[in-house]
Amino acid sequence: MPLLSGSITPPGISSSGSAPPDPSEPESALHRTFFGPNGLRAGWRLLIFAAILAIFIAGFQYGGKLIEHGRPPQRTFSAATMMIGEGIIFAILLIASWIMAKIEGRTIGDYGLPWREAFQKEFWQGAMVGFAALTILLGTLRALGVFSFGALALDGGTLVKFAALWGLAFVLVGFTEEFSLRGYPLFTLTTGIGFWPAAILLSGAFGALHLGNHSEDWLGALSAGSFGFLFCLILRRTGDLWMAIGFHAAWDWGETFFYGVPNSGLSAPGHMLDPSFHGAKILTGGSVGPEGSAFCFVILILCWLLFHFWLRDAKYPNPAALGANPRRRSI
Repeated sequence: MPLLSGSITPPGISSSGSAPPDPSEPESALHRTFFGPNGLRAGWRLLIFAAILAIFIAGFQYGGKLIEHGRPPQRTFSAATMMIGEGIIFAILLIASWIMAKIEGRTIGDYGLPWREAFQKEFWQGAMVGFAALTILLGTLRALGVFSFGALALDGGTLVKFAALWGLAFVLVGFTEEFSLRGYPLFTLTTGIGFWPAAILLSGAFGALHLGNHSEDWLGALSAGSFGFLFCLILRRTGDLWMAIGFHAAWDWGETFFYGVPNSGLSAPGHMLDPSFHGAKILTGGSVGPEGSAFCFVILILCWLLFHFWLRDAKYPNPAALGANPRRRSI
């Protein structure tokens, strides 16, 4: 164990001039259980983070029950309910991450969300690539004769209203889904096992979480996990989550609103087009949506190659943020 005394006596010699007693083996083992080269071990820090999340989530759930007064909760999939739900979850994530940042002497920016970069060029670049990737996928399915874009389902002010509502909703989805696993958890796990092992582990968890969606299947969940791994690459090369958030938000907005196709097994009212699928599920994705199509993996490979050759240098994690006692920096 490190010495906690302020004595300037040379290492290995006690103040009386004799060698200090060796620490007991149980004490040394206990210290190694909790502390490593980077201070408190990553696993324990993640447990603290999870405990903070659990406390806040339980509080919101209890408050929700008091408000509902026994009424059954609303489970509709709409822009309004999504904004409320995702906004609350993101706020909880942000508070928990802020608490951990204060404990560790880090910033929210160290966990991938520097506010000075909010909605700058990289966000919009990610949004353009995400929407283009979805459009290429659906265009491919149309060329194969298994998908039709359909006619306009909305027009005028209604179209503009839903475009804006779904845009806001999916920006919040991008914040929540990117920061939930690729924020504090990815940074902390990186300090314990390295970036790519952490990325693989958390991308697998991201895909598995999608199995909870109605009409989702294993192929769609594998696709979601693969997107998570792609977003890890983008984070690695850009240094933050903004480009990944832009990609994520634009892809989901394109699915749910612009093209009106199922999004990870979920369909919603207020979409611009009225499309249809008429082919084998392995090609179209069926009720899962285009993420369940085998061709989605071709698009994922093309996106991986694009970002790999476009963004050449590794910028995450910030070396100044690593270690047991990182210096404090402004967000």
